[in-house]
Amino acid sequence: MIGMLGYVALAIAWAMFSGPTRYVSLATVAFFGIGAYACAVFNESLPYPLLLLVAGLIGLAVALVVGLATLRLAGVYFVIFTFGLAELVRQLVTWFEVNITGTLGRYIFLPVTPEGIYWQLLALSAFAFAISWLIGRSRLGLALKVIGEDEVVAAHCGIAIARIKLALFALSAVIMTLVGAIQAPRWTYVEPSIAFNPTISFLTLIMALLGGANRLMGPIMGAVPLFLLFEWLSANFPNHYSIILGLVFITIVFVLPNGVLDFVEKGLTHRITAAAKPAEVQK
Repeated sequence: MIGMLGYVALAIAWAMFSGPTRYVSLATVAFFGIGAYACAVFNESLPYPLLLLVAGLIGLAVALVVGLATLRLAGVYFVIFTFGLAELVRQLVTWFEVNITGTLGRYIFLPVTPEGIYWQLLALSAFAFAISWLIGRSRLGLALKVIGEDEVVAAHCGIAIARIKLALFALSAVIMTLVGAIQAPRWTYVEPSIAFNPTISFLTLIMALLGGANRLMGPIMGAVPLFLLFEWLSANFPNHYSIILGLVFITIVFVLPNGVLDFVEKGLTHRITAAAKPAEVQK
């Protein structure tokens, strides 16, 4: 349940920015890993609540710097950059550990129980869901939809495109960072290959797309079944897990480009319309 809740929070945070703007980000694991490593670095010197605050602030600072430099990119260029960012952060952390500290990996000893991690992730998921709900019903949400449809039109409408994208990117990144920081004590031992595993970015992306990144409930509807599926696949087909993951991703993109919820909604609308036509003819 802890792992599933972590992916629910990550998928909601990813969809919060990438859903309306249509900027496909693969930087999820960069911020997740920053949170996990911040927890590992400061777990002996800071109390746990302050540790989470510091991790969130580090994630915010990185997101603002990255956002200012890259949010003018679009399409495949943004995808490539965010994928490269995750790898860059992993390599920088590895270099720092090997050359500065002389070690690779850190132990985490915090008085946090699995139940505590569960409730923290549940609260964070609920917070992210509430923020997404509020944004979707505000003028900011409308502005994001216009930006996603056509940035040129949005600019002509007087929408502060750069500011809005940066704010949402930073908020999304902070939530991802906190997910990493909260989950880190569960592992006890953290190293770059664990904290910055690129599979985390791809799983988050697939989950959000499956449910429907533009739907409020989409990330949840995608995260829960896919997490259970991937847990089963990794346990039963460990050598073919990555291949199956790629096939699932391709299938979702081609068969359900707008997610399951959109597919179900269109199917219901079609049935209702088809059922209403005979009634109109009889009249």
